[in-house]
Amino acid sequence: MVMKLVPDTSALINRAVSERIQEGDWVGAEVIVPNAAVAELEIQANSKKEKGFVGLEEIKHLQTLASAGKIKLRFAGDRPSPEDIRFSRFGLVDAKIRDVALQEQATLVTADRVQADVAEAYGLKVIRVRAKKASGVPSFEEFFDNHTMSVHLRANVPPMAKKGKPGKFKLVKIRDTPMSEEDVKKIAMEIIERATSEPDAYIEREYEGATVVQYKNYRIVIAHPPFSDAWEITLVRPLIKATLDDYTISEKLRERLEQHAEGILIAGAPGAGKSTFAQALAEFYASKGKIVKTMESPRDLQVNELISQYAPLEGDMENTGDVLLLLRPDYTVYDEVRKTRDFEIFADMRMAGVGMIGVVHASNPIEAIQRFVRRLELGIIPQVVDTVIYIEAGDIAKVYRLDLVVKVPSGMKDDDLARPVVEVREFETNKLEFEIYTYGEETFVVPVSEEKETPLEQHAKRSIEAELERQLDVPFDVEVKKGRVVLYADPDNIPHIIGRGGTRISALEERIGLPIDVKPYEGMPETKGSTIRAKIEETPKYVVVNVGKRYRGKTVTFVVDEEILGSAKVNSKGIAKVKKTSPLGERLKFARRMGKVVEVLIE
Repeated sequence: MVMKLVPDTSALINRAVSERIQEGDWVGAEVIVPNAAVAELEIQANSKKEKGFVGLEEIKHLQTLASAGKIKLRFAGDRPSPEDIRFSRFGLVDAKIRDVALQEQATLVTADRVQADVAEAYGLKVIRVRAKKASGVPSFEEFFDNHTMSVHLRANVPPMAKKGKPGKFKLVKIRDTPMSEEDVKKIAMEIIERATSEPDAYIEREYEGATVVQYKNYRIVIAHPPFSDAWEITLVRPLIKATLDDYTISEKLRERLEQHAEGILIAGAPGAGKSTFAQALAEFYASKGKIVKTMESPRDLQVNELISQYAPLEGDMENTGDVLLLLRPDYTVYDEVRKTRDFEIFADMRMAGVGMIGVVHASNPIEAIQRFVRRLELGIIPQVVDTVIYIEAGDIAKVYRLDLVVKVPSGMKDDDLARPVVEVREFETNKLEFEIYTYGEETFVVPVSEEKETPLEQHAKRSIEAELERQLDVPFDVEVKKGRVVLYADPDNIPHIIGRGGTRISALEERIGLPIDVKPYEGMPETKGSTIRAKIEETPKYVVVNVGKRYRGKTVTFVVDEEILGSAKVNSKGIAKVKKTSPLGERLKFARRMGKVVEVLIE
C-alpha cells in the first residue's frame, strides 16, 4: 500500500519531507500538499518574510522529486478564507490541514508540537519531524577572522567588516568583488534554514522586509525591500568576553558596585563596548552569589549558565518584567533601554526593589540621565538611577553618582528659592558637575561651573531677552551678576521699559524671579567684540536695524547662525540703514523673513 503523507506548513518550512525522501525513507510515497499550507506560505512570502520563501522552495523541490519519479505529488483541500488567515493564530489554517489528512486517510507530517498533539487527539496518524541539522560551518563564517567584530553584506557592494575591538575599530573591505543580489539571498536563506533547524539558533523577530536571527553567538539582521533599498545582511559577533578585572576600575567603584549601587546605567555610543561591560558586571554579581537575570531583545549577551536570559514575553517586555517581579532576582540587566516604555518598565522594577542594570545609548553620561528626566518625576530619579557608568573605547571613561537634596540651586541667592535638587557628582572626586531641578514649569539639567555667569543667570538673561523682545520695540543689552539683572537701554526708552509706576518692570521681575536694575547705555562696560540683538524692520527701500544711540558712529557687523553677512555704519540716531536691493539687504531680508536671529557684532 502506498504511503500517503500530508505535510503542514511547519514541515515544509523545515524541509523535513524532501530530506527524508533523499535519504531513501519515503521513496514512492504520495505527498499531498494542502492548499491551506500553500496559501499560508504565499502570504508569508508576500509579506517579505523569509520563512515563506523557504517553504515555497521546499514545494518546488518536491516537484523536482516528483518529476524524477521518486514520489507522487498532488494538492488537495480548500484554500483558507481571509477570515481564516486573520485568525490563523487560533488554529483555523491548521484545522484545514488536518481535515485534508483525515479525508485522504493520510499521515500528517508536522514539526509543530501543538499540531501533532491535536491531530493525535483526533485519532490521526502523525509523524513529528525535526529538520536535519545542517552539516559543516555556515558559509558566512568565511568572512570572519579573529579580529572581526561584524560583517556587512550588501547587494552590488564588496563585503565589508569592522575589525578591531569595541571603541577602536576600522571598516575594511574583505574583498574587492561586489556581492550579487543572488549571493546575499543565498546566504540569507541558509541563515533562515539553520535558524529553524538548529537548537542553538532561532528567529528572534520577523517583519515585512526584515528578520532578526540569533545564531549561536552571532546576532544577524537580514533586510530587503520594501524595508531597505537592497538585500543586505549584518552579522555581529562578540569579539571578546571581559571580566570586571579587565576594566580600569578603582577599589572605591568596585566597593560601590558591590554594596551600594542598585540602579545602574551603562551609557556610551554605539560600538563603545556597553554590552560587553554589562555582561562582565552581570557575571561579577553572579560570582558574588546574587541571582541575576537579563531582559534582552535579541538575546545576545554572552553570559554564563548561571544567568537566565529572557526575551519579550508574548512580544512585550512588560510581561517579562511582570514575571521577573515574581521571581525577585537580585539584579536584572535590561539591554537595552531605549523607548519610553522601556524606561517606565526599568523604573517600575527598580522601585519594586529589584537591582537594575540598564544599557543606554548616549553620547555623554549626562545625556543618559536626561533621558530619564523627560520620563520620570524628578524626586524619584535618584531612587531609580544612583550610578551612571560611561563607556568609551571599551573602558570606563566616567562615573557619576546621583543624590537628592533640598537646597538653593547654584546661582540662586534667595533662601526662599530652596527646592529639591538632584546632584550629579563625579564619583571619584565627588565634584558637583550638574544639578537637576524644576524652575517654574520646566525641569533644568544645569552644569555647575566657574563661569562668570551661572547657569541660572544665563537662563535669566535669555528669558529677559525673549520677554523684552515680545514687549518692546527698542534695542537693549542685559547683564546678570550676583543674582541681579542689569538692563541697559537708550535713556529715551527707559521710561517705556519701566512702565507707569514701575508696573512693567515689576511684572518682569516677578516672572524672572530676580531683581532688575535699568540703566542707560553709558553706564555699560565696553562691549567691543561682543554681540547684541537688534530690532530689524523693513521700509519700502531699506532694511532698518536699530542698535541704539550708544553705538552711533560705529561700524557694526551682522551675523546669522555664526555666518557674517556684512557690515554697515550706525547713524546719529543709532540706526543702520541698508538698501534692500544690495547684497547685504537681500541677506538681512531673507534672514528676517525666515525668523532667524540677527546678531550685531560691535567692532
